[in-house]
Amino acid sequence: MKKQYDVIIVGGGPSGITAALAAGRANVSTLLVERYGFLGGMSSSALVYPWFTFHDLSGNQVIKGIAQEIVDHLIEGGSSPGHLRDSSGFVWSVTPFDKEVYKSLALDLLADANADILLHSFVSDLQVIDHNITKLKTIGKYGNTEVEGKLIIDATGDADIAALAGAPCVLGRSSDGKVQAMTYIFRLGGVKVEPIKAYYLEHADEFYTPAVPVDSKNLPFTGVSGFFKHWKNAPASIPRDRFLFFVGPRAGEITVNTTRILSTDPTRADQITQAEITGRKQAELLTTFMKENLPGFENSFLLETPTQIGVRESRRIAGQFQLSETDIINSTSFRDGIARCGYPIDIHMPDNAKMTLVDFKGSYEIPYRVMLPQNINNLLVTGRAVSSSHDAFASLRVTAPVMALGQAAGSAAALCIKTNTGPADVEIDTLRSLLVANNTIL
Repeated sequence: MKKQYDVIIVGGGPSGITAALAAGRANVSTLLVERYGFLGGMSSSALVYPWFTFHDLSGNQVIKGIAQEIVDHLIEGGSSPGHLRDSSGFVWSVTPFDKEVYKSLALDLLADANADILLHSFVSDLQVIDHNITKLKTIGKYGNTEVEGKLIIDATGDADIAALAGAPCVLGRSSDGKVQAMTYIFRLGGVKVEPIKAYYLEHADEFYTPAVPVDSKNLPFTGVSGFFKHWKNAPASIPRDRFLFFVGPRAGEITVNTTRILSTDPTRADQITQAEITGRKQAELLTTFMKENLPGFENSFLLETPTQIGVRESRRIAGQFQLSETDIINSTSFRDGIARCGYPIDIHMPDNAKMTLVDFKGSYEIPYRVMLPQNINNLLVTGRAVSSSHDAFASLRVTAPVMALGQAAGSAAALCIKTNTGPADVEIDTLRSLLVANNTIL
């Protein structure tokens, strides 16, 4: 590992990975810094599964590029069936994947792109001179280091680098700063899918199914949102209104996205600690309840718990443009659009058991300016921490869109290096042409 790089990406989640691939493939020296000993972000550490979503509600694919390339590699290796129709009722498609293969695949692709990786390292401090980040300081069990980069990409998901550098940030909804509920996702083994599917098809009124087509009997069974009758007897200590779980990634496995922790600030160690404790207790209660009450779960057992709790929402930058829910609902076009998204506005309420889901026709553009923070000249922010309202964030926060944002950030960073310009001065038409040439849908 060198001490100086053209581009440094902090955060090895889906957005950081695609950013590092885009930058490395553009032949600029690239370093990806990650706090864990593996890559994948929420997709691996928090067991977020499957990937949402590469399509709009009409079935049009709106995200390709490096994100689709990753899916293609997983398909080739038998580690993903590709995009499947969603039986949980939220979106047109979901993309199951094997997280262990994804973690290894990311390493292989980054090696091919000549991108360096620094694991077990958390950026604890940085140096800012004349509104430019000149140095990053990392801390970890295996020692500390200092690295310099001409262009920095914050892919932490929490705007950690932007906040450390003094760029304005916001947290949660504007009324009270509260963020969407957290979820402690876990996996169950020993599950029989056929009894679940049979019950689902025979009791449609007990499930959330507005997006499921009439011929659902002939489609893959990918997940469930509901079991409303059974939920009435579920543990009262879990502030949720339904069971939500997804099939896979391997036979006999179910990924459960049902726990819920409210009114917790993910930027505070004491609160996130309590959330981890509460989430684990909820997972234990649900494991027992599902085994005793749901069809197909009679022989189920707790197979895996996450490295960390799933955080839906954290800090976001107050950038040079804030994407709003109106922009999303109206499918607003932007001259500097660098990615598309077809996921609905999906809010897991910060302080109660409800969910708010706002569908919209088609897809919308995400403008480049949402990645530009204020006050720091050589920083790009990608992933869920881009500049958006609380409601707009609830749409763009999921995996496929942040993969697309990462590719745009890495491509823009490389362009900055090659033209000796800052992120705010990138020639948008050149960037958009570069993205299109690399299979991005704009």
